[in-house]
Amino acid sequence: MNALISPSRRLRRTPFSDGVEAAGVKAYTVYNRMLLPTVFRSVEEDYHHLKSAVQVWDVSVERQVELRGPDTARLMQMLTPRDLRGMMPGQCYYVPIVDETGGMLNDPVAVKLAEDRFWISIADTDLLLWVKGVAQGHRLDVLIDEPDVSPLAVQGPKSDELMARVFGDSVKDLRFFRFGWFEFQGRSHVIARSGYSKQGGFEIYVEGHDAGMPIWNALMEAGKDLDVYAGCPNLIERIEGGLLSYGNDMNMENTPHECGLGRFCNTETAIGCVGRDALLRVARDGPVRQIRAIEIHGDRVPGCDRLWPLMNGDAHVGHVSSAAWSPDYETNVAIGMVRMTHWEPGTELDVVTRDGVQAATVKEVFWT
Repeated sequence: MNALISPSRRLRRTPFSDGVEAAGVKAYTVYNRMLLPTVFRSVEEDYHHLKSAVQVWDVSVERQVELRGPDTARLMQMLTPRDLRGMMPGQCYYVPIVDETGGMLNDPVAVKLAEDRFWISIADTDLLLWVKGVAQGHRLDVLIDEPDVSPLAVQGPKSDELMARVFGDSVKDLRFFRFGWFEFQGRSHVIARSGYSKQGGFEIYVEGHDAGMPIWNALMEAGKDLDVYAGCPNLIERIEGGLLSYGNDMNMENTPHECGLGRFCNTETAIGCVGRDALLRVARDGPVRQIRAIEIHGDRVPGCDRLWPLMNGDAHVGHVSSAAWSPDYETNVAIGMVRMTHWEPGTELDVVTRDGVQAATVKEVFWT
C-alpha cells in the first residue's frame, strides 16, 4: 500500500524543497519534523553516482541549536563527554551528547563560531529542549534558539571542483572538519569540509530561507559538465563506511562506548559533563555490547525497518539495525549491536530478517 503524508505546519518545507521536487525525488523520511529525501533515481543508482560524480543534498533537517552568551563554553561542556577546551573558532567537532546516565541523546557536529557562540548541528531529536533544560536548571547566562540556518551538502569525488566554481578556489584549502566564511551574492555563509558520506565534500550552512534556491541553482548550473545531480544520504554507502544513524543504530539506551564512540569521550578531563560519573564507570568496566560491522550472507536482504535478532543457536546475542545489499562488495552489509561474548571478528551468527534466517559473520572493520 502506498500511503501519503498529509501536509501541515508541523511538517516543514525547506529552503530547497522546490529544487528537490524539480529533481524528481521519489521518497522521503520525516526527520526533525521536516522532509528528508531518501531516493531520487533508485538507492543503487544514487549510490553509484555518489561514488563517481557529485551530488547536492538538501540536509536542512540537520537543524541548528545556537548557543551564545557568557556561559556558552560551560554549557557546551556540560552536554558532552568530549573535552572541548582545545577547540578553536573555525573548528567542527563530532560531539556525543549524553544525559545523566551516559545515554546518547544525539550525535551532532558542533561548530564553534566564536568563544561565546556555537551551532550544534543535530540529528533527529528535540535536543533544543534538553539544552534549554540544562541551561535553566543551572541558571546559565546563555541564549538558546534555532536560527534560520539550513545545511546544504555537496558530496562526491568532484565536490572540490564544483564548490570552487561557485565559491572560489580558496574553498579547496579547507581542512577536514574546519570551516570558513564564503561570499555568495553579497552574503556570507559558513562552509565546512564535512558531510554524511565517505566520498568527501562540504556542508554549506545557508543563512536565510531566501538564500536557499539561489545557491542550489548556482551549484546545479555550475556542475552540469560534472554530472551534478540532486542526491541524499545513501543507505548503502553509509553502512559500508560505518556511519551511524541516530534513532536507527543507537538511541538514549546506548552509551557512546557501546556505539564505538569511546574515542570521542575524554571522560577524565571533560569536567562538568552531566553524564560524566556514569561514563567513568563504563570507561572503567567496558561495555557489554558494542556496534559491529556485520556481513549477511546469501540473498539480498529486505529493508531493515525494525531490529533483526542476531542469534547463536537459541541465544539472542544482539541485533542488526541497518542493512543493505552492496553492489561494489557483492554482499549484504549491515550494522549491528553485538554482545561482548560474540563480537570477535569472524564469529558466525544467524540473523532473523523479515524474510527468514540468514547466516552472518562479525567483521573486524567496516568496508570503507
